[in-house]
Amino acid sequence: MQSLTLPWPSKDLSPNARVHWTRRSKAVKQARGYAEVMARRAGWSGLSLPVEGRLDLWISFYPPTRCLPDDDNMLARFKPYRDGIADALGIDDRRFVSHPLIEDEVRHAGQVVITITGITQQASNGGPRLHANPAF
Repeated sequence: MQSLTLPWPSKDLSPNARVHWTRRSKAVKQARGYAEVMARRAGWSGLSLPVEGRLDLWISFYPPTRCLPDDDNMLARFKPYRDGIADALGIDDRRFVSHPLIEDEVRHAGQVVITITGITQQASNGGPRLHANPAF
């Protein structure tokens, strides 16, 4: 599947940010809407997805500086993007299994590159069945 490149998430989305709730709410709404529009433009809304099963969401964070953020902070900052992508696909975001990777490569203004790959079906014991991903 093709990848989707989004801008570095706003610092207002960080769980460590001490901003007024209206400012954070505005940042969430803007990021979610932007991710949905970009996913639709990339043709992701027309994907034929199975009704059930999990989708692997590979997230590569390319920071704007050599100062590398921690992955749990970046996942929290990424959440509105994840919701926007789910909106574009017409699915609940709980179907995603996130695989975050903080890259060493610095990109101007920072970028987030998202790829959705293989379907992980439920195993007979009720838990997810993992499989090798040939793309990584």
